[in-house]
Amino acid sequence: MALPWLTALKVIPWGNVIEHAPTVLKAARKLMDRQKAEPASRPGTEVDVAGESLPSLGEFKNRLIAAQVQLDDQAQMQAQLTETVAALAEQNAQLISAVQVLRQRTRLLLWGMAAGVLCVVLTLVWQGWR
Repeated sequence: MALPWLTALKVIPWGNVIEHAPTVLKAARKLMDRQKAEPASRPGTEVDVAGESLPSLGEFKNRLIAAQVQLDDQAQMQAQLTETVAALAEQNAQLISAVQVLRQRTRLLLWGMAAGVLCVVLTLVWQGWR
């Protein structure tokens, strides 16, 4: 059961992930800052209605209200998506730092094991010569 996870971890190019993690995090933060800095409402543009019958004032108001609600919903969704991307980038950066710590600990463990095996072999050889 653990074999597919090990295979998946070996397939992931961790060097590239670690190398690009700060860039992804910076881009996500810039996106968050830009999202906060943009004004919520923008002035409308003129529409050419030549050749079309003009809607009544009530119908125009209803369309305008519906469009404004839709814009507000989309702006809210975009803000939520931006926050999600920033949170994922932050989690990715934390994951990368955890992987680096695990790599260092693994190297230390391997060196310790090698030293231990060397000590056992030298002790056995020393015991054999006596």
